[in-house]
Amino acid sequence: MRSHYCGQVNESLVGQSVTLCGWVNRRRDLGGLIFIDLRDVKGLVQVVVDPDFEALFETANKLKHEFCIQLTGTVRARPESQVNQNMATGAVEILASDLTILNGSDVLPIDMGGHQNNSEEQRLKYRYLDLRRPDMANKIKFRAKVTSEIRNYLDSHDFLDVETPILTKATPEGARDYLVPSRTHKGQFFALPQSPQLFKQLLMMSGLDRYYQIVKCFRDEDLRADRQPEFTQIDIETSFMSADQVMAVTEDMVRQLFTKLLNVDLGDFPKMTYADAMAKYGSDKPDLRISLEMVDVADLLKEVEFKVFSGPANDPKGRVAALKVPGGADKFSRKDIDELTKFVGIYGAKGLAWLKVNDLDKGMEGLQSPILKFLPETVATATLSRVEAQTGDIIFFGSDTYSVVSEAIGALRLKVGEQLNLVEDAWKPLWVVDFPMFEEIENGLTPLHHPFTAPVGVTAQELKASPEKTLSNAYDMVLNGCEVGGGSVRIHQQDMQAAVFDILGIDEKEAEEKFGFLLEALKFGTPPHAGLAFGLDRLVMLMTGASSIRDVMAFPKTTTAACPLTNAPGFANPDQIKELGIQTVKSDKAE
Repeated sequence: MRSHYCGQVNESLVGQSVTLCGWVNRRRDLGGLIFIDLRDVKGLVQVVVDPDFEALFETANKLKHEFCIQLTGTVRARPESQVNQNMATGAVEILASDLTILNGSDVLPIDMGGHQNNSEEQRLKYRYLDLRRPDMANKIKFRAKVTSEIRNYLDSHDFLDVETPILTKATPEGARDYLVPSRTHKGQFFALPQSPQLFKQLLMMSGLDRYYQIVKCFRDEDLRADRQPEFTQIDIETSFMSADQVMAVTEDMVRQLFTKLLNVDLGDFPKMTYADAMAKYGSDKPDLRISLEMVDVADLLKEVEFKVFSGPANDPKGRVAALKVPGGADKFSRKDIDELTKFVGIYGAKGLAWLKVNDLDKGMEGLQSPILKFLPETVATATLSRVEAQTGDIIFFGSDTYSVVSEAIGALRLKVGEQLNLVEDAWKPLWVVDFPMFEEIENGLTPLHHPFTAPVGVTAQELKASPEKTLSNAYDMVLNGCEVGGGSVRIHQQDMQAAVFDILGIDEKEAEEKFGFLLEALKFGTPPHAGLAFGLDRLVMLMTGASSIRDVMAFPKTTTAACPLTNAPGFANPDQIKELGIQTVKSDKAE
């Protein structure tokens, strides 16, 4: 139906006849001439309709925004004064000789000018229109380039693309499973995979050596900007490769991706331990574009009378940390600090202590703070020295449990960095390594990653003796404060896997019921293996500068896991429910 794409019409075609298909991006009637900006997947081109062609002109007069048309015309050069430098086709235009309306369009339910003029609900309900906008279409096309480059890289490095089942058994990935009832096994359910974790390990046990898959994963969890109930994972697993080797090959893949698609050299990725990341940034995915760092000061405050400080300072599970903001003393009013206090309260902090250094040379007289009366001069001086304070700085303090302080002051660091424009315009990748094997929860321990992650440098007996002190052989790739990939060396020995299950309170019967097939496979010469999974949606979101992964997914869900376009989820036919051998509970909405 067409000879060329709109965005490919250029000066080399001047004098030639072309046939194009696309949508009316804009129609203008100027002094008798009708100008049409015609758009397709490759771009825009200007079309001119002359009134001398009466029938053609009459048809062009009927055109409205987003009419789908086919036209034929002659390419001609624009006068130099009329060249549009903002269009790839701006040096030429097409004088139309034939025009066919393929399909008209009703008044549009969304503003095609930009997503800022539409609600999220509107954009998702009319996603097929939203995706016509070049901004959105370009993100989807960029995503396709990303997956193509990844496949090319992994194929060239002897990785084998293998599909794994979607209907499977529940695995412990830290979120609720989506369950699918079985018609042939009434009362039983499949689970949609939260990741292909166990299957990729089984592929290594099968001797396939290097596996990858760009795969859909499903998690029934509360959503936010960077989460969806179904998301896409770049899943990678290898045999006989160490953690450093897995990190090297995946780092090289990401580096090449940025070089080819963004012309950005990420350089070598630094490594940072989990302990250092939490100590300096309060996060295991630190944003290194902001230079602010937290400093622990609990040892200096153990003897002060101010129990807000001395309590956590003397608690083995407590933390007192300071965040110095250079030059911030005159940038935060009391009202601003009150707002920041409310902000850290979101993360469990009961307050936000602060100290302004108005004049360092004046000693205590040069300091300003409501807590100053609780600090002996020696303590204040030592604290200022520890954080390397200068005149004009402000210091914020967090004092609570280790987790509350880390999360609250870590979030404050990001907020202050954005407010004061301290975020460097750069790409800052790193590896975070040496994660704890387990973390404490109310009823015991839970794996920080998953229960198939191998510990570092201990036997099964040593692990059981001191699980809280053991590090895992895990690694996360972080980019500009986002975790884009995470992986680990896997457990490949029966006694170690049994020890981990024992620590987690999973007895033999439960282990057999949930993971019997994996435990059985471990008996037959399982090789050492390791892997890593990238969040494709999050990676593309960062690379395109999108504010949400919903903007780089063709048909995402809302934050309530619903689809306004198809009205999913919906109610099932009663006959289907009966055939599945299950009953449903009526909700108010159902009634």
